[in-house]
Amino acid sequence: QVQLVESGGGSVQSGGSLTLSCVASLRTRGGYCIGWFRQAPGKEREGVAAIEWDGSTSYLDSVKGRFTISQDNAKNTLYLQMNNLEPEDTAMYYCAAGSCSMLAPPAYYYVPYLENWGQGTLVTVSS
Repeated sequence: QVQLVESGGGSVQSGGSLTLSCVASLRTRGGYCIGWFRQAPGKEREGVAAIEWDGSTSYLDSVKGRFTISQDNAKNTLYLQMNNLEPEDTAMYYCAAGSCSMLAPPAYYYVPYLENWGQGTLVTVSS
């Protein structure tokens, strides 16, 4: 069983920045990705960003240019640097792991089939 533990959420004003972290009990390998999802109240859970073992990344269109996903393999830690945050980014953010085809944002269809999730960390952006 993969264990994923997120941290780093908080409350910021519009235009602010936050960095989320996820400590994972796995390392990505070919075809396997780890990534970030988010779920706002009343909305579907959506994939935000994903990264493969070779560093290849993919992003949700609405966060491109503002969010950066990265991983530190030595620390088994995944990061999400979020800049220029907007109120629309307010959500619970989750770390997830699975095949790269399932994690590619927005990944709405695959959310019910992903088995490895963290507990989530809340991000609140005020205007």
